[in-house]
Amino acid sequence: MEAIAREHWARFGRNVYSRHDYEGIPNDAANGVMKLLHDSFASLRGAQFGHLQVKLCDDFSYTDPVDGSVSTGQGVRIIFTDGSRIVFRLSGTGTEGATLRIYLEAFEPDVSKHHLDAQQSLATLISIALQISELRKRTGREQPTVIT
Repeated sequence: MEAIAREHWARFGRNVYSRHDYEGIPNDAANGVMKLLHDSFASLRGAQFGHLQVKLCDDFSYTDPVDGSVSTGQGVRIIFTDGSRIVFRLSGTGTEGATLRIYLEAFEPDVSKHHLDAQQSLATLISIALQISELRKRTGREQPTVIT
């Protein structure tokens, strides 16, 4: 199975994904992170982070193709000119607090890097996500609760 994946990556490149969940964050801290991100849209557009430049930031929404309903407020997307992206999504605000999920995605065409662990491959995006969200400062969390 691994050989099949590596052959595919060698031919087409590797899409690398990860999700970092920060569970049980106090609601005010989680909402503060999301507000900061929303308030940063104008300054983030065109911003340069090392070799990555922000192409687009928005509050993601989508239209259901079956019934035409529109779902808004689905998360903050930051998309880079190379197609990499970071999505912040607040999930489940309840008595135990909120879960803030960070979705990370990048394309790796370099075959010599296809063997790397996803967290290594996405290290630059992870760093950018933590920087622009001020997540550690605002929540006191040093690490995600769950990484998938």
